[in-house]
Amino acid sequence: MILLNITGHEMEKLEDPFGLLPGDRYEFFLELDVDIEDELYSENGIGLKVIYVSEESGDKISSYYFYEGGSEKILDFALEEDEEAVVLTYCQQHQEE
Repeated sequence: MILLNITGHEMEKLEDPFGLLPGDRYEFFLELDVDIEDELYSENGIGLKVIYVSEESGDKISSYYFYEGGSEKILDFALEEDEEAVVLTYCQQHQEE
């Protein structure tokens, strides 16, 4: 389990110029503080890119991936259910900034 400590973020609302997709979509770049003992740890820092969808039927994470800071190298790790719930709640709380 990765202990998620979100220390900051950048967020951008994604536009749907043709109106094909229901709801609103946001791209979040979350900055994570990862314990040095964790296998995900990197001296360059770790980020999590999230596509968050907010629609009438509910909010969800459409996709995500971990990346290494600086190099933007994609890392092959997955969130556990409880971690995904933490990320979803974080995105819900910060979508209107």
